[in-house]
Amino acid sequence: MALSFAVGAYFSPIMCKATNVNNHSYAQDLLYIRRAAEISDKSAGFTSPHPNFGCVIATRSGEVTGEGYLYAQGTKPAEVLAVEAAGERSRGATAYLNMEPGDCHGDHTAVSALVQAGITRAVVGIRHPLQHLRGNAIRALRSQGLQVDVLGEDLQSKIVEEARKACLLVNLPLIYRASSRVPFSVLKYAMTLDGKIAASSGHATWISSKLSRNRVFELRGRSDAIIVGGNTVRKDDPRLTARHGGGHMPIRIVMSQTLDLPKEANLWDLSEVFTIVVTQRGARRSFQRFLASKGVEVLEFDILNPKDVMEYFHDRGYLSILWECGGTLAASAISSGVIHKVFAFVAPKIIGGKNAPSPVGELGMVEMSQALDLIDVCFEQIGPDMLISGFLQPIPDLTPTIPSEDETFAIDPTVSPFESSIIFFYKTWDPYGAFSNFSPHPIQMPDEDGNYATWSSVEHYYQANKFVGVSNPVAQDCIEKIKLAKSPEEAARMGRLTQRRYPNLVRSDWERVKIDVMYRALKCKFSIYPHLNLMLLSTAGSVLVEASPHDLFWGGGREGEGLNYLGRLLMQLRSEFLGESSAASGSTCLAL
Repeated sequence: MALSFAVGAYFSPIMCKATNVNNHSYAQDLLYIRRAAEISDKSAGFTSPHPNFGCVIATRSGEVTGEGYLYAQGTKPAEVLAVEAAGERSRGATAYLNMEPGDCHGDHTAVSALVQAGITRAVVGIRHPLQHLRGNAIRALRSQGLQVDVLGEDLQSKIVEEARKACLLVNLPLIYRASSRVPFSVLKYAMTLDGKIAASSGHATWISSKLSRNRVFELRGRSDAIIVGGNTVRKDDPRLTARHGGGHMPIRIVMSQTLDLPKEANLWDLSEVFTIVVTQRGARRSFQRFLASKGVEVLEFDILNPKDVMEYFHDRGYLSILWECGGTLAASAISSGVIHKVFAFVAPKIIGGKNAPSPVGELGMVEMSQALDLIDVCFEQIGPDMLISGFLQPIPDLTPTIPSEDETFAIDPTVSPFESSIIFFYKTWDPYGAFSNFSPHPIQMPDEDGNYATWSSVEHYYQANKFVGVSNPVAQDCIEKIKLAKSPEEAARMGRLTQRRYPNLVRSDWERVKIDVMYRALKCKFSIYPHLNLMLLSTAGSVLVEASPHDLFWGGGREGEGLNYLGRLLMQLRSEFLGESSAASGSTCLAL
């Protein structure tokens, strides 16, 4: 049986061939680890980038009985889906995981699912890259009596390293984020055979073939955001959409120091996706007001440079950025050290022109010995074009050189990994990620008639309540679609888009009641999940801050200017739980 799979658009397809193995062997282990890496990437382009988890359950005889992958932030863990598919055939089986479980900090559902299903062995491709999650699930599984083998540690050989690399590649954005504290950044450009990205006149439509442009749409769908410079906006007037007919649409980012941008541009049309403009502080205040009137978010930096911008979007939770800029900005990004990989589409055309632009501007190099060499270079023919890709920086080493905070705490309990009096939380995989309204914890809440309904997350319930009580069939339809949304991310996208496009469908008292709606949903969540309740109570004495740098209502904002209502509600709940003796009778939720 031959299996062909592409573990992400960041590297080339791999072919692996299974052998008939009745007993445990490297061949079987590595086949299924690669399969776990393959399926972990299946939601790419449909949801915003997130840690990729895949799980394959196989019996001792080598029969696959269940598979699962994490669809999006806040959805069922891969391990839960795999054991549900395998059913009773999970007992005595082996679970193959491309990465150590840890899609939501503070949630132990994945580990519990494997243990309760009767899994006796787990093979793990890589440890979790994030320090606050690294090693936790492996220790938990071993403490429950499972044999846990980690590639590169318990299993070692050249072919093991090749399988381990497949696991690394499928989670490159998370690995680079953990090691460098900036999003994984890919520079993409198309050029002629003589190295030009446009004619001397500036005309550039089209250099590459339609097949190559389709590959670019795929790369966009895998990114949190796409970055261009002011020149690209002025000359090309791009839309920068993924054009895949649904699913995740990356944010568009324009970097412009002077804001010398046209008033009419496709990027100011926010009907499908948002646009953010980053600029130097004080640049063209009147044009900033114009952009704000269009709904475009404007961010000012004291000194505009790629490094600071990437650090900001790291704090915003972005994992992957696609740079589709011109040569000047590309050179600045490379010089700043924020570009990790390059995708160059080379078309078999010659345009010539002394003044025709090239893909990368001045880098200050005067000798060929100074040239930057790509690592792990791949060549792929796409129609008439050649795609050349490679890394500008090596894949970070996940092997710790010093004990992590968790490992130190295990040795010396007096050393706490969270000593700060301020606790920040944001994405589910961040520290205290279970506090997020996107966390994968279903709740049951009463409807207008007093009947209880199950909601997949707090965010599902919150977004749907924007349209409750509105006597319009479109509003009722929207509520049902939000309820059935496959992830909190999709529920939020539906609710926000409908609110923006059809403000008349939003209940008239929404601004007055939305805090109470969120509070009731949070109270339900932290009442019916004991481990979440204990986690919240453990923060007593600390200030809780939702660390979103762009949500100035629910979050704390970029520089603490946000209202932080989500953090406030959690602290209010914590105070109630600490002070109450039997407040469970006042809860408006049912245990699931």
